[in-house]
Amino acid sequence: MITAAQVKDLREKTGAGMMDCKKALTETNGDMEKAIEYLREKGIAKAGKKSGRIAAEGLVECYISEDGKTGAIVEVNAETDFVAKNQEFKDFVMDVAKQIVEKNPADVEALLAQESISEAGKTVQEVLTNKIATIGENMNIRRFARFESEGLVAKYIHGDGKIAVLIEVTKNNPDLAKDICMQIAAARPEFVRDSEVPEERVAKEMEILKVQAMNEGKPEAIAEKMVQGRLKKFYAEICLVDQEFVKDPSKKISDILKENDMDVVRFVRFEKGEGIEKKEENFAEEVAKQLK
Repeated sequence: MITAAQVKDLREKTGAGMMDCKKALTETNGDMEKAIEYLREKGIAKAGKKSGRIAAEGLVECYISEDGKTGAIVEVNAETDFVAKNQEFKDFVMDVAKQIVEKNPADVEALLAQESISEAGKTVQEVLTNKIATIGENMNIRRFARFESEGLVAKYIHGDGKIAVLIEVTKNNPDLAKDICMQIAAARPEFVRDSEVPEERVAKEMEILKVQAMNEGKPEAIAEKMVQGRLKKFYAEICLVDQEFVKDPSKKISDILKENDMDVVRFVRFEKGEGIEKKEENFAEEVAKQLK
């Protein structure tokens, strides 16, 4: 009888997936050393040695169902830009996006535990582990979002997978939806409209703007009035509908939406590696250390 503790121990020692560890222990009648050897022979334990490396490269990708009603956006990281250009890696990322659309996992952990739609009989985690072993770099599925809509879900990918945008709109207008996706990619809004901005953030911004005005020598009463005008600029930076339309700066996104009787329900913008601390390598220092 293979226990959960044995599986956990083997997983910690090798970095292999849970199901791989369970199978290895079953095949070797619970012998830990033979199980490690079994995983090494299969090329699976190799993946564990790479699990500590920083994976900040990779791809962001989207997949939309044929009817345009369901879509997913995902970020899968790798260690180098070279792997991001590998067709096997690209296919894996697209398969993951498609898996999210079709199987609707609750989170990354649930996604990894699902049976893969691309490789029957294996979990997504097992497929990922095998990719790490064959491609030779640490990789991980970092995050995803999934939209279902009665209107339209659209996508835009920029820079060979550097930036991806997924959007839900109320009307089936693919061309305009794509234009707005491109707007989001370029202008980096954080919210659709000002009502979505947290109250504490608005209050903090108003406080800063008031101090700025008073530092310019304006009386407090005048400064408070100036805050309202400057707050519009703040909203124009972070709210999609208040931004100038990149393709026609004489109009705001809200104008374009009104002209086309369409509204934006929500959007997600992923940029590859954003927020991941990358280790800065100093080649000269590294060589000097090795020479000592």
